Amino acid sequence: MILVYTHKITPRLRYIFKHIFTRTLLIPINFTTKIEDFVAHSGAKMSYTKVPLGSEFFIKSNDLLFEQGVNDVDISIQKWEEIPCFFPSGAKSAIPFDIFAASFYLITRYEEYLPHVKDKHGRYTADQSLAFNEGFLEKPVIDIWAYKFLSILKEKFPEHPYKKREYNYISTIDVDNAYAYKHKGFVRTIGGFLNDFYKLKIFNIWDRFAVRAGFKKDPFDTFEKIINLKKELEVRTIFFFLIGDYTTFDTNISAAKNKFRLLIKDMVDYARVGLHPSYFTMNNAQLLKKEKKRLESITNMPIKRSRQHFLKFDLPETYQILIDLEIEEDYSMGYASHVGFRASTCTPFYFYDLDFEIQTPLKVFPFAVMDTTLNDYMKLTPKQSLGRIRDLKNEVKRVNGTFITLFHNESLSNYLRWKGWGRLYGSMLKIVNK
Repeated sequence: MILVYTHKITPRLRYIFKHIFTRTLLIPINFTTKIEDFVAHSGAKMSYTKVPLGSEFFIKSNDLLFEQGVNDVDISIQKWEEIPCFFPSGAKSAIPFDIFAASFYLITRYEEYLPHVKDKHGRYTADQSLAFNEGFLEKPVIDIWAYKFLSILKEKFPEHPYKKREYNYISTIDVDNAYAYKHKGFVRTIGGFLNDFYKLKIFNIWDRFAVRAGFKKDPFDTFEKIINLKKELEVRTIFFFLIGDYTTFDTNISAAKNKFRLLIKDMVDYARVGLHPSYFTMNNAQLLKKEKKRLESITNMPIKRSRQHFLKFDLPETYQILIDLEIEEDYSMGYASHVGFRASTCTPFYFYDLDFEIQTPLKVFPFAVMDTTLNDYMKLTPKQSLGRIRDLKNEVKRVNGTFITLFHNESLSNYLRWKGWGRLYGSMLKIVNK
């Protein structure tokens, strides 16, 4: 156990110290504001305050962890050796930056509480973020800083016992459209035929007919392939099912369809299942509650995991809704347009609500890469995409973090805009799975 002296123990300080020491570095810590207790402690210890008490292991504190509310924060990016960092701590400090305040700023998404311009879907965009503009979006800098700090800590306290965490991988699958053509009802099927005919999509007309007539397997029905890969490579896999009512943005088949319900039940037998709240649930508690109950009625078990459709979430409102509905894990933390680490970490963390200044029970699992980002936004080939995935995985592996990917069942289909992508998921699993 490492004892930390500080002049004031705040919820912010307790939260970020616990994240870096306990969850990232696996080091137990305790806090004190009493100098006599700090002096009397014979084990490893450090002070986090404005001036050192003596010659102890000291880190000069920034004001951020002792404030309340959201204010304009002056940030000047500098380099800690080759890694970007901010909040310099001065010559007397054991490390050149206050990584605790800097980590708190990034992991709480402090900047997303400040005024910003939303995109057409109401989302905070990557190009407004500090990480994007300073070129460290594709590095989990909070974990990198923590490990640099650990190396200095080991020099100061070589006798202290240190544990080493293990690299983990989680594959997440969003099911926006369980099937391309099957089980879509008479009106949607006729509408699809007419639309394909109007746009002269002859192959689509034939495929739609062949699937509906039972001559051909639905191209988006790739679930058996995903489950087989999960078993073969022992991959931790989570499916997020979109079961909201039909809208322009929510085009899955009806949750009232027995075949769809059976598919969800089948997946529960082989993998974890979570909710994929529909497009308009971002600030709509009643709608999200309705969809959660709908999925629970299908699975016959409490739903504890969630990822927002279109990655549409507002901080802190959407997360507050999830907490009220007793969702325990959220997997929405990432950008649609860019790969990388939205919260600058590859370690799952508890959401800190800056409105109420508390650590909440909602655990956030940040993903690093999504298939539609690579294909639709970045316009990469499958081979190029595999290279980018490998690079991101290597960043996570260096700090023994948790690498999370987001794929759709559609992208394994090798169909329409996913032509040529059918083998990428399997190839990726062989690279990223431990």
